[in-house]
Amino acid sequence: MVANATPAIAAAQKATSTIPIVMSPATDPIGSGFVVSFAHPGRNITGVANMFGDTTTKMLDIIRLVFPTAKKIGILTSNNPTHPPLAALAVSAAEKLGISATPFAARDPEDLELVFAQMKTSHCDVVYVLADPPRPSLPQIALRASLPTVFQVNSYVTNYEGLISYGPDTTVFFKMAATYVDRILKGSKPADIPVEQPSAFQLVVNLRAAKALQITIPEGVLLMADQVIE
Repeated sequence: MVANATPAIAAAQKATSTIPIVMSPATDPIGSGFVVSFAHPGRNITGVANMFGDTTTKMLDIIRLVFPTAKKIGILTSNNPTHPPLAALAVSAAEKLGISATPFAARDPEDLELVFAQMKTSHCDVVYVLADPPRPSLPQIALRASLPTVFQVNSYVTNYEGLISYGPDTTVFFKMAATYVDRILKGSKPADIPVEQPSAFQLVVNLRAAKALQITIPEGVLLMADQVIE
């Protein structure tokens, strides 16, 4: 099995302890109980860790550069079990920058409109979306609410007209997963194949989304960007 993101991996783990499972990816594979260690997974699960926890502080620095007058950030979560610790990291990083940060939970895609309205009513200046399998409608909901929204998952920006993302290139996860599948089909045991982590991170900026939101992206941020969508 190839499982995309922690909720799917957890469901696969519950279903079987014998069929090999490839994580593509997991946020905290040790903390989630999927593997014993990165070097020696020890069970029927191996694959890729996304390191989104390590990019949270950097994203808050980027938010400060793009929105220097921001006073409050809404942190969008779902029912993903990795979100509470990620949200806590974001709140801590924001506080160090003198910014208030509050989590808002949209457990299902149908909740997004209501939750964005709540963030608007709560006077959030920016929304930070924690990593999840993409909800394609999210950037347009953010636009209708006139709320600048930044993402951990870059496909929101490259595929769905989101504003800014910072994190690993998500397409790499699936290419890496394919190598795990190949090795397992050739006889390797998941317990013996080390978990890999991405080595490169991308800052992606969508100027079309910035124009729609009437936002000017600072030149310094554009120079930092690995990809600028015009």
